[in-house]
Amino acid sequence: MSYQTILFEREGPVAVVTLNRPERANAMNRTMLEELLDVCDTVEGMSDIRALVLTGAGAAFCSGFDLKDQAANRPDGVEQWRDALQIDYDAVMRFWHLPIPTVAAVRGPALAGGFELSMACDMTVAAEGSVFGEPELRFGAGIVVMLLPWLAGPKAAKEIILLGRDDISVESAFDLGLVNRIVAPGDDLSEAMDIAKRLAVIDPMLVKQTKRAINASFTIMGMDQALQNALDIDVQIEGQGSPDKTEFLRLLREDGMKAALAWRDARFGDNG
Repeated sequence: MSYQTILFEREGPVAVVTLNRPERANAMNRTMLEELLDVCDTVEGMSDIRALVLTGAGAAFCSGFDLKDQAANRPDGVEQWRDALQIDYDAVMRFWHLPIPTVAAVRGPALAGGFELSMACDMTVAAEGSVFGEPELRFGAGIVVMLLPWLAGPKAAKEIILLGRDDISVESAFDLGLVNRIVAPGDDLSEAMDIAKRLAVIDPMLVKQTKRAINASFTIMGMDQALQNALDIDVQIEGQGSPDKTEFLRLLREDGMKAALAWRDARFGDNG
């Protein structure tokens, strides 16, 4: 299979999907989101694939949704935003709902939508030096996939989300239960592959049904409804528009990402 923004390979019963926009820290644009949905559909239809590893090309796992693309082609009004955010949500949650187990191999930044993507995978292996966070509120955006409260608890989630923290160390992420294993730099993919190959040995019916049972526990507690409600709120946030987001995107469009980030951080006294 040939894609523009991702790579698909397989190693025996393990599918390997690589986010492949290293020049943009693997930021997710609409093409990538559509391709992630497509590759998940394809993998689900392959009876001999028993696990999936998700990784990123280059020095980053994923920096989040593509803000440069958004600045150049910004949706207008609630309905356009609903369409844009729904595909963001669907592509991330496809890894949660995929019948086979999914393992994220993280190196470098896993921020915003990239953080949510790592959380949606069943397990996460991260290299030393990786960093996680949800910086959206710091530049006037909302959260598309509100998984963090379900995995880390409300206190930690409120601190990270409301303060827009993008500096959660891999050690802190491990302590919060967001990372399963910390490995040496460069070992993230091999460790994730080792886990996936071990999963592939187990009767696939057992793995599928047990993953289904675990996920059903969250559904019974109301997670699916809560995530959809959070998405609806984010649609209203983006449809209404924040002056902070407007200014951030203006600077991004006219002066570039470095200037936009400098403006964002200066408001909080982060000048380092």
